[in-house]
Amino acid sequence: MSLTELQERLGVEITPELLQLAVTHSSYAYEKGGADNERLEFLGDSILGYLVAVSVFKGHQELSEGELTKLKNAVVSAQALATAATALDLGKYLRLGKGEAQTDGRKKPNILADAFEAILGAAYLSSGIEAARAVVEKFVLPLLDNPDAIREMADPKTSLIEKAQKLGLGLVRYQVSGDGPDHQMTYTANCFIGEDLVATGISSTKRSAETEAAIEALKVLSKNA
Repeated sequence: MSLTELQERLGVEITPELLQLAVTHSSYAYEKGGADNERLEFLGDSILGYLVAVSVFKGHQELSEGELTKLKNAVVSAQALATAATALDLGKYLRLGKGEAQTDGRKKPNILADAFEAILGAAYLSSGIEAARAVVEKFVLPLLDNPDAIREMADPKTSLIEKAQKLGLGLVRYQVSGDGPDHQMTYTANCFIGEDLVATGISSTKRSAETEAAIEALKVLSKNA
């Protein structure tokens, strides 16, 4: 997959080598050799936190320090970043190992979020903080238009419990099963509300599988509300 199109979508100049590194998942690096995007992700995470903090501070004068922190954390959560990455259509450009590619790795929120942060790191190293800011303003800050939604994305399991209680639907619980070799397990989480199976999530960890199931369950409840 050519990264020229991705570069155009981003709208900023990023060194081709850095852009390729930013979309290289550790599973690909393990199979093919070479570096992965984790160091760029580390850098991008810090840059993202700074840029979002400045934005919510300037744009929400009415919020207290604690409320600003909650809002910032919601915007930089894996689920919110996965939403931004989906708008960028980032999944199709990722370089994944065979196992991740076969288990819908291109749609996994954590992988998408990590790659998005890595791209921010690559943008900063290539063209400075203004390039990173441009990407954040284009794909992340629009999420602030719906603060309730991003709070839900930041902690979907808690949001699901609260919504189920509000609707009087009963307790939320998960049944998780794993399949595959120890080094490449795939977990399936079935989310029940009361006695009803409401949604299912699949991921590479138990926790993220439950999170995926909670997200799908919230969608179901929203449709039925």
